[in-house]
Amino acid sequence: MPPSSPASLPSLMPWVLGLVLLVGSLSPTIARADGPLDCKLRFNMQGWSVFYKTAEGEGTVTCSNGERLPVRITSRGGGITFGKSSIDNGRGEFSGIYNIREVLGGYAAAEAHAGAGKSSKAQVVTKGSVSLALTGTGSGWDIGVSIGNFVLSER
Repeated sequence: MPPSSPASLPSLMPWVLGLVLLVGSLSPTIARADGPLDCKLRFNMQGWSVFYKTAEGEGTVTCSNGERLPVRITSRGGGITFGKSSIDNGRGEFSGIYNIREVLGGYAAAEAHAGAGKSSKAQVVTKGSVSLALTGTGSGWDIGVSIGNFVLSER
């Protein structure tokens, strides 16, 4: 029988199926975790404020899948605020992350603060469905209320 006859189609099915499986196994896969990643931030930053608050620093994001991302941190805002401070060995914990690059970008921040000498700080900042809980201890003095942003960019 010629190969185009209907009777030969069933004998071609295993070959066609094998070819489809081979091509499918060669195609690139999309990397996406089954669930959210456990990602953490370690950072240091320094800043000052006289009505306008500014702080800068650096850190590293590490995730449960082994990925690491060095980041630059900037924080800017305004309000009734005065002071100078630094945070050493700060820590952050992300929620809602499926890919390490989702940590990058601007987060909304609002805070009320007062302290002198050594003090501890805790704050949660958000970016859409992603949240970042920050904690740290540092030194300096500050007092006030400010609203601004907290930005992570790749170093």
